[in-house]
Amino acid sequence: MFSVKAFSSVEAIQLATGCPRLAGRLIHPAVCHVHHGTKRSMNSRWSYRTGPNSTGRAGISAPQTKQVMAKQERPGLLILEIGGVCGVLEGHVELLKKQFHLITMKEFLKNKESLSEKIKSVFIYEHRPVIDQELLQSLPHLKVIANSGVGVDHLDLKLVSSFGVKVTNTPHAVSDSTADIGMALMLASARRLVEGCQIAVSPQTEHFAADWLADEVTGATLGIIGMGSIGYKVAKRAKAFDMKILYHNRNQRKEEEEQAVGAHYCEKMEDLLQQSDFVMLIVNLTPQTHKLIGKRELELMKPTATLINICRGAVVDHDALVDALQNGIIKAAALDVTYPEPLPRDHPLLQLKNIIITPHIGTATVQATRMMTEEAVANIQAVLNGLPIPSEVIPQ
Repeated sequence: MFSVKAFSSVEAIQLATGCPRLAGRLIHPAVCHVHHGTKRSMNSRWSYRTGPNSTGRAGISAPQTKQVMAKQERPGLLILEIGGVCGVLEGHVELLKKQFHLITMKEFLKNKESLSEKIKSVFIYEHRPVIDQELLQSLPHLKVIANSGVGVDHLDLKLVSSFGVKVTNTPHAVSDSTADIGMALMLASARRLVEGCQIAVSPQTEHFAADWLADEVTGATLGIIGMGSIGYKVAKRAKAFDMKILYHNRNQRKEEEEQAVGAHYCEKMEDLLQQSDFVMLIVNLTPQTHKLIGKRELELMKPTATLINICRGAVVDHDALVDALQNGIIKAAALDVTYPEPLPRDHPLLQLKNIIITPHIGTATVQATRMMTEEAVANIQAVLNGLPIPSEVIPQ
């Protein structure tokens, strides 16, 4: 289980972020239900405590200290590396350097004795650096681990907490971009865009077939499993397509929130699966949601339905999905996430024509990645300065 505790005043978020401009952009507190960093698990074992969200795209600024500290006086921030496959984006380095003394893992491993005393925070990007007991023991002054992104299933929250270290994530930065990718996958799958593009550019194409048909999204039924901040933003977008919206969540939303997007609550997930033309998964990955969608759940879906996954790959039983797609149990699938990532090149899902797979690009926008770094900086500065933390992940 988890709960969301929002700050009681706009001043709290201003104090934590040093960003008074957010005051006019805060959404209604009732809408700020954050899970999976905005993806709510139905059976999560940890919780988020987060401040109010922002509907603006300007990002979240770190609190500014009154005195400009010399570089050597800035708190040490451990990162994996700059650039590379999993390193901090080079375009974000200057933002981090304004507040911290950056220390790469390579530098740290070469000079553990001198650098371990300086490191007070760790910035995790693309799940790196790996946080284990050995690393935690080697950082006696560590105060906070700031995760760039929402999901924290790669962290042992209880282990980290046992060292007195706080964990934060960036739910405010990712909700719009992730909701967008959910809608994009639904539209692309329904209208067969990938297949259509291949036909249009193929050198073998001599004419366009009149009987090459797709499905409309407008007026169809969308079932959302996990109606947190991202799920709610998906519902708002789907409302513009005149879709009938069903949702299943651990807790039912307030009546005014449901009415605002025309959403109907399904207490049982089975009811949603049986009625939906599109089923979108937006939940945390926990032991309870591992393979949440398996053979039984897929068989409950309409044979004309499409499964869309924008949370974590392991939420879906891939073997059961292959069988369902091959045998017409469901019509199609659209996945931004798989397990593992990337899939082995000989995986049967990659051989199917009724599936779209994208490389986990839900938050891969210039704006979202910048906002994630800004929100992570704000979280770190809040912890180090003893201020309210905008987005803290609390183990249960």
